Amino acid sequence: MSTSIMLFTRDLRVRDNPALAAACRVERVVPLFVFDDALLGGPFAAPNRVRFLLDSLADLRASLQEMGGDLVVRRGDPVTEVARLAERTHAAALFLADERSAYGARRLDGLRGLGLEVSAHPGITVVPPGDLTPASGDHYRVFTPYWRAWDAARRRPVAKTPRKIALPSGLRPGPLPDMADLVPGTPSPDLAEGGERAGRRRMETWLREAAADYDRVHDDLAADRTSRLSPYLKFGCVSPLEAAKAGPEGFRRQLAWRDFHHQVAAAFPALPRADYRPRGRRWNRDEDALAAWCEGMTGVPIVDAGMRQLHAEGFMHNRARLITASFLTRNLDIDWRHGLRHFNDWLLDGDVADNAGNWQWVAGTGNNTRPSQVMKPLRQAFRFDRGGDYVRRYVPELAEIEDSRVHRPWSLPADRRHALGYPPPIVDPE
Repeated sequence: MSTSIMLFTRDLRVRDNPALAAACRVERVVPLFVFDDALLGGPFAAPNRVRFLLDSLADLRASLQEMGGDLVVRRGDPVTEVARLAERTHAAALFLADERSAYGARRLDGLRGLGLEVSAHPGITVVPPGDLTPASGDHYRVFTPYWRAWDAARRRPVAKTPRKIALPSGLRPGPLPDMADLVPGTPSPDLAEGGERAGRRRMETWLREAAADYDRVHDDLAADRTSRLSPYLKFGCVSPLEAAKAGPEGFRRQLAWRDFHHQVAAAFPALPRADYRPRGRRWNRDEDALAAWCEGMTGVPIVDAGMRQLHAEGFMHNRARLITASFLTRNLDIDWRHGLRHFNDWLLDGDVADNAGNWQWVAGTGNNTRPSQVMKPLRQAFRFDRGGDYVRRYVPELAEIEDSRVHRPWSLPADRRHALGYPPPIVDPE
């Protein structure tokens, strides 16, 4: 009886999972997840994402058990653990999602050296990196032509959900670890629940109740009408292909941006560390200003609201991400890598390619065709939080300030301003 191993990585779902569907064509399947110590000990082990990951794995295990299988959980080097499991179960084939990050490429090279038949399948992005290339090079450097090619590209069919999984007998799945055993630190208080079931509920509710208005209201900070699917896409709890098939054009465009950054990172693996387009900028080394930005205490309400949402929810509205990143790199002239690290410490959806690509875009060192573009914080605030409700929601010191005056608390009478307990702006935001 033949056996395969299905190595879950960033595809923690059973629906539209091409690698799982292919693995289940073999008689017996060993679904496997490995907690990689190389990642747990590095900058990617943020408490928020570890909490979300554990939720997602518990949900995945429940789905596999409903199919007659289970999730085998191990900790260590994925290549070593796959080799051990293949020897224990006499598996001859390995299936996994095709991840094109630098880490994913190294892992795949190691797995291919084990002597197994290794099969990597799409599923992390809508269009895999490398599938779309311009005539002039190996990847698209500008988004608009990429978007046209992406939107016109032929889509793969949605993979069928397996009905039954046969696990080899006598195999101990192993428990999911406690969070304290994986990473120090405490998660944000208002995290979203992880897992495929939670992700699909979120997607179905958004498609039913809010998607039709997405193109009109997705930049409205106070309305909070974005899909909030990004953490589920980051961990593969929701299929990006299914989301693209169901969502409106403006939402598909956001998914195309995600794929765009993935293909840039595949071609330029140093994207999280080095300027994609070096422009010789000299960065400010003001540690106090950086700390104020990180803590949401810059004295500029729209910036502080975004940073405090990040700390409370492990999430930030996309428009607020642009505003806060522009403020750090343009108003404070602080290196984008500091912002990237702080976002990475907190974001549930802290995807290496997308996070780095967006930071470099805002900083003018990436794929922005207007590298000198500056998002003035007050102009952004009055345009996208006109009544100030977003600020009042996340900056309680300012909750009693009426209407749009909340965006300029420094203009209040001195006695009222001093009673707020809120700092003055660390730079002139006008």
